[in-house]
Amino acid sequence: MSQRNSGYERIARDEYSTPAWVTEALRCHLPRQPKLIWEPAAGNGKMTRVLSTWGGGVVSSDIEPHPLVYTADFLTCSPHDGADAIITNPPYELATEFVQRALGNLSSHGIVAMLLRTDFDHAKTRQHLFSKHPAFAKKVVLTKRIKWFEDSKGQPSFNHAWFIWDWRNSGPPTLAYGP
Repeated sequence: MSQRNSGYERIARDEYSTPAWVTEALRCHLPRQPKLIWEPAAGNGKMTRVLSTWGGGVVSSDIEPHPLVYTADFLTCSPHDGADAIITNPPYELATEFVQRALGNLSSHGIVAMLLRTDFDHAKTRQHLFSKHPAFAKKVVLTKRIKWFEDSKGQPSFNHAWFIWDWRNSGPPTLAYGP
């Protein structure tokens, strides 16, 4: 199946700013309030600004240099000491690697939440992250499509969801719906 042309050039490294409502939709679905969130694909910090209102600390990094964000390649850098949650909108082409790295960084503790296309869990090659992963806890389907460009006139063509892994999870994953 082909994708529709959005009329916009693709942004390098998939550096699309996540609208505030998308990040806020995750908040009530987290199993507990993290003490320190690491946002490893922070870009210009739009998601970080929302996360910082949640009451815990936030550390932001990105592979590209940005003001107020430390420069680091999440896939190769050392884990951030003290982080008990990793929450991000990873670059689409590196999403699997981001999930695996985040789960490895917080193995046996913590929360991982990734904004991904709704069908990301459908692939047979990724079942080790979902049906076969003990920490996979919840999928939060966004019922409103994300507009990545504020001035866009057309309708977005992809559905997205928050996927949440919680190392304290002991039951089967649940399904929820957000705005």
